[in-house]
Amino acid sequence: MKTLFAVALLSGWLAGAARAQQLPHLSYVYPAGGRLGSTFTVVVGGQYFFSTTNFSVVVDGDCARGNTIAYDRPLKPDEQQAMKEELSKIQEKRKKGEPLTPAERMRAETIREKLTQFGRRPANPALSEFMTLQLSVGTNATLGDHEIRVRTPGGLSNPLKFCVGVLPETTKPDWKAVPKERASTTPNLPPPVESTVKLPATINGQIAPAGVDRYHFMARQGQQLIIVIEARRLIPYLADAVPGWFEATLTLLDAKGKEVASAERYHFRPDPVIHFQVPHDGTYTIGVRDSLYRGREDFIYRLTIGDLPFVTGIFPLGGKLGEKTSVVLTGWNLAEKTLPHDNSEAGITSLTGTYYNAVPFAVDDLPECPEREPNDSIRAAQAVTLPVIINGRIGKPGEHDVFKFAGHAGQSVVAEVFARRLDSPLDSFLRLTDADGKQLAFNDDFEDKGSGLNTHHADSYLTATLPADGTYYVHLTDTQGQGGPEFAYRLRLSEPQPDFTLRVVPSSLSLRAGLSAPLTVYALRRDGFTNAISLDLKNAPAGFSLSGARIAEGQDKAQFTLKAPPEAPEKVVAIALDGHALIGGKSVTHTAAPAEDMMQAFFYRHLVPSRELAVAVAGQQRWFMRDAFKIISATPVKISPGGTVRVRVSAPPGNNFADRFKLELANAPEGITLTNVSVIPAGLELVFACNAEKTKAGSSGNLICDVVPRNQAAAANAKKLANQSRRPAVATLPAIPFKVVAE
Repeated sequence: MKTLFAVALLSGWLAGAARAQQLPHLSYVYPAGGRLGSTFTVVVGGQYFFSTTNFSVVVDGDCARGNTIAYDRPLKPDEQQAMKEELSKIQEKRKKGEPLTPAERMRAETIREKLTQFGRRPANPALSEFMTLQLSVGTNATLGDHEIRVRTPGGLSNPLKFCVGVLPETTKPDWKAVPKERASTTPNLPPPVESTVKLPATINGQIAPAGVDRYHFMARQGQQLIIVIEARRLIPYLADAVPGWFEATLTLLDAKGKEVASAERYHFRPDPVIHFQVPHDGTYTIGVRDSLYRGREDFIYRLTIGDLPFVTGIFPLGGKLGEKTSVVLTGWNLAEKTLPHDNSEAGITSLTGTYYNAVPFAVDDLPECPEREPNDSIRAAQAVTLPVIINGRIGKPGEHDVFKFAGHAGQSVVAEVFARRLDSPLDSFLRLTDADGKQLAFNDDFEDKGSGLNTHHADSYLTATLPADGTYYVHLTDTQGQGGPEFAYRLRLSEPQPDFTLRVVPSSLSLRAGLSAPLTVYALRRDGFTNAISLDLKNAPAGFSLSGARIAEGQDKAQFTLKAPPEAPEKVVAIALDGHALIGGKSVTHTAAPAEDMMQAFFYRHLVPSRELAVAVAGQQRWFMRDAFKIISATPVKISPGGTVRVRVSAPPGNNFADRFKLELANAPEGITLTNVSVIPAGLELVFACNAEKTKAGSSGNLICDVVPRNQAAAANAKKLANQSRRPAVATLPAIPFKVVAE
């Protein structure tokens, strides 16, 4: 009797979890930032908020706190009918000559407004719900970029960028807050914006279809104004828009309406920047629109205007680990032209300084040298010794830089350019030739999947095996024949330096206490590195554990599971993962960078970096629900091509569970299927089959099994969510490591 009671409770909890498993999704946050120490209203647009109950705001570093004010979503048919009946009663009272109270008149107006919206489909289902919040940014918050998420009973949402600044801010009214008397004649669209601001200022806005926002300001003669917009930087990719982001355009007019400056991009970045030296005192107007005259609620921006320090270029673009580098700065309104940088951290970091824009800076442990001119031909080639990183420039249009080195037969060499990844406009092209001018290898663009915000991977990478002893030449130029002082680069010439970096997806994870959820880690392998990578938790709170956390030799990704502790932490916690591998007989460790797998323009996928891997754990209702599922069989389970393997899983016994729920193999490895699940005294027995034609001995990985409801309503819900990255599972078993072995 006790066992049946436990199973019934499990089934009841899982049924409830099925309803709550639709994780909240954020499409935009408006405004996408605020001033230090301020309190303001924020509208969050998205999906699956459900209600204001247990709705909370999570900002990294706990730098801001918020509470809900209002919730708006499309009416359901039964709600529409109830409102019609309520409105009919109010109208009947008025027909009888009975006076209406102010509350009744307001209620009638609200109902009419909601009924006019019934049946209208949103432009994007992901923009169907809107939560209005009051948000307060702490006076001790860190300036710069943060991440904001929301937490509901369904779990934790994806992160969006949230900026904290010090300039005065003004915010254009959100579409949902536009007074009726000012509303546009086009349904659901806000009115045109014309307003005056005092500089310096940050302006928050949204662009309507075919809309142009205009802001007037006074400027003094001689001012060096920086007008910079953040749009694509706030929301990097829109899944259902081409080219896949809000393409902002800036146009500056003088008092007579004459165009004095405009910009559609800044170098290769979609967010434009205008540098404007004010010719005379007066009123100026800046216009903001989408280059294709598109618009929607999530076409949001932050426009900043003022005589702000802005860095347009640095040289060199990086330095050697453990040494200090004197960095030369170019730009506008800079108090200093040089900056000493302590290269204490390897990789791409940011220069620290009082600049409006973040400036990437690369640090490596290889020897470095500067480019020396002239080196524009084989005869004038600059001699270097491998390994080396050369800091140089394509200083003028059409320029070629040539470097020579001594090589020997059978030697493997790598040439790699870091420029676009370091915000240089250089679109590099590399060639490797021998002493006779014979081309051995060349490359234009090389895709770096770790650079998730770049859609044009313009940096070059080539590798080759040298055919004989002798002198070899590396030629570097700009593909488009451009050049200038800002066209800087770092050219690595070396033998292969095997290494790896890691990306963990998603960067928001929702679990139940004592249960598991899947994570995916991508291995970005470098210079031919193929070894296996093991993963573990880095300084994680007690009780968290991993299952199947290993990327097999030669594989680029692995899906495994993270298990929550039996007692749920009250707050969202940040989790970090370390990856360990042997390289040249030495153990190397790298921390996995959190990321979101985002879609651009209906097709392209990008791993967009996040600040942290945030984990929310919901509590269990009964103590016996903890550790509901465990893998009993020894792992890794071994299966032969054409064979089967049985895996036992502990779970509450009884037919009730099997009748209401089933197991499905998620993201099944090629050739492996889940053929049967049966109830045994210890729990469940799973049978996996291996197709001999599709799977070879030596393959390995993890089997991820989801618990899904059998009922038709849940099946329909699963179909509805089929295109989402988060599956409609109510639970996930711990990952089951497997290996395909010869019979």
